[in-house]
Amino acid sequence: MTETTPITLVVPQNLGGLRLDQALQRLLPEHSRSRLQAWIKDGLVTLEGQAATSKMKVWGGENILVTPKPTPEQTSFAAEDIALDVVYEDEVILVINKPAGLVVHPAAGNWEGTLLNALLHHASSLSELPRAGIVHRLDKDTSGLLVVAKTLEAQTSLVRQLQARTVKREYRTIVWGQVWRNGMVDQPIGRHPHSRTRMAINRMGKPAVTHYEVLERFGVNTYLRCVLETGRTHQIRVHMQHLKAPIVGDPVYGLRGIVPHQAMSPALREVLMNFGRQALHAIKLGLVHPATGEAMEWQIDLPQDMKLLLETMREDGAPAAYEQEFDEAIYEDLDVDAEDEFEEVLIEDDDVE
Repeated sequence: MTETTPITLVVPQNLGGLRLDQALQRLLPEHSRSRLQAWIKDGLVTLEGQAATSKMKVWGGENILVTPKPTPEQTSFAAEDIALDVVYEDEVILVINKPAGLVVHPAAGNWEGTLLNALLHHASSLSELPRAGIVHRLDKDTSGLLVVAKTLEAQTSLVRQLQARTVKREYRTIVWGQVWRNGMVDQPIGRHPHSRTRMAINRMGKPAVTHYEVLERFGVNTYLRCVLETGRTHQIRVHMQHLKAPIVGDPVYGLRGIVPHQAMSPALREVLMNFGRQALHAIKLGLVHPATGEAMEWQIDLPQDMKLLLETMREDGAPAAYEQEFDEAIYEDLDVDAEDEFEEVLIEDDDVE
């Protein structure tokens, strides 16, 4: 926990007659009343050396000692012993295979247990860099490759490469519906006009281009390879929704209540219903090494949950009679404007889900 300096106060006469929490709010206006009340309740405030309550009245001249409790923001940049799957590391960069469920950077609701906390434990020198060297992110429930800078020079180089769109990022995803041919989505992405925490196809948004290739087609799903020209927030998720082929398991951009149960075997139905995240994986990453100038590339396997899903789909053999029915009905209730909250990092074009 971050160390805090105790605050010694003397109640002025003009605050006589107020409750302790009211007097503290006047004396410490930078803190909310609810926070001050919480400190009193937690025993972090004493009045004349004794434990206090919020309802106690002060009359002027009393001594108050406040030991502030660090805010979540203050404690979020703390090292935590969280295991990392390191794909590559040298003195300049670090490439991580991020598991699904791991938040990259602390934010509201996730002030600890993040990749940033794990990085600070893995290499304490990262505390000297903005955001511990993080230059781009993957959404909490997206797995795969992510690069981190270990020096300020490397961080600057990687940010410039991301801005110049020379970092190569390739994904694998499993979507609902049958995508019949390879193609490209060239649709701008911006904030939703009515929900600032969501993204959508927006004519006032920034250009966004996703290339996709059909790898396998199943009765009610398609396995795709996605390559990005740009890197907008939740780009693949939004573009797949635009194609009316939303990603399996996506809680925001995904299928809403139209799962073709009759077209699936019991085994596939069970695996799909227990798939607790969007089926999206950053499988390949390519960049120019910031120090050597060498072109480098890494590729990893699919995670086990996506492998199991694909294996079950291959074994399913869904009846062809259901395919046309599914194609016609699957999207009628789809919310095409749905989006997800995102967290901005060092540059705007950093989040590509």
